[in-house]
Amino acid sequence: MAPSVATIEITEQQNPVLVAKANGSKVDNFQAIEDYNGKYQFAPIEEAQVSRAMIKRYFNTMYERAVSDVVIIGAGSAGLSCAYHIGKTRPDLKVTIIEANVAPGGGAWLGGQLMTPMVVRKPANNFLDEIGVPYEDEGAFVVVKHAALFTSTILSKVLAMPNVILMNATAVEDLIIREDFEGKQRVSGVVTNWTLVALNHDTQSCMDPNTITAPVIVTATGHDGPMGAFSAKRLVSAGLLKELGNMRGLDMNRSEPAIVNGTREVTPGLIMAGMELSEHDGSNRMGPTFGGMMGSGVKAAHETLRILDSFRVVEGKIVGSV
Repeated sequence: MAPSVATIEITEQQNPVLVAKANGSKVDNFQAIEDYNGKYQFAPIEEAQVSRAMIKRYFNTMYERAVSDVVIIGAGSAGLSCAYHIGKTRPDLKVTIIEANVAPGGGAWLGGQLMTPMVVRKPANNFLDEIGVPYEDEGAFVVVKHAALFTSTILSKVLAMPNVILMNATAVEDLIIREDFEGKQRVSGVVTNWTLVALNHDTQSCMDPNTITAPVIVTATGHDGPMGAFSAKRLVSAGLLKELGNMRGLDMNRSEPAIVNGTREVTPGLIMAGMELSEHDGSNRMGPTFGGMMGSGVKAAHETLRILDSFRVVEGKIVGSV
């Protein structure tokens, strides 16, 4: 015979939320006191309310963004600059950013060799002016006192946009590639999973992913690394690219214009931006100067809007030309 289960009856006197309701008080204001002289008190809450508040919003977002207008892979300086320009220019578009790390921002939290200042060559300082990041003018370039000032500013502006959402700690494990209306192979979405799951496929049994459909994917996953240059490498293994160009040695004067001017649709449905492009094209690395990332992100946004204006889209799928 199973042992009896102890139950505890919570009375109105024990539950401040019930007391508030019984007294006709507003629960959200009940017993909330902002007093820094030892009497600070939070409004009451049930633990389940916290869980439900997060779960409801997050999974509603996943449901709604299963079909997006634009997916941006990577929330580094290029991806965020792209999201900012699209979000501001076309507030009607659903922009979904997927970031593998817990902390978005990529390598733009610091300058070079763990030093904090951020160097930005002109004319990319115009983008800093637009988002309101101050700097010191050094003639041909400007210096932001701390790279995190740029990253935190653009993050806050992007995440405040109602049409832009960010799913961090989420990895893109594959690309959706299907035939389009012309019979061409087209990147038509992304295959996603929790990053911690993606990193542990070899330690557990099958843990299947999820998908997001979109007519345009912008990939800005950085140069080669644990999860860097993901889309470029996947294009090779998928047979859409013969081989990687592989990033060349550092040359700031060649690298930044090559990255900005080379930002483009590298295969139907997939726009490549930032340092991932250096692995695709075999261009030079730029080191600790960040104007190329900002310019590439804005160029990717222009390319995205050009594509969306050129095709008819139904439920996230391109079905014909305009």
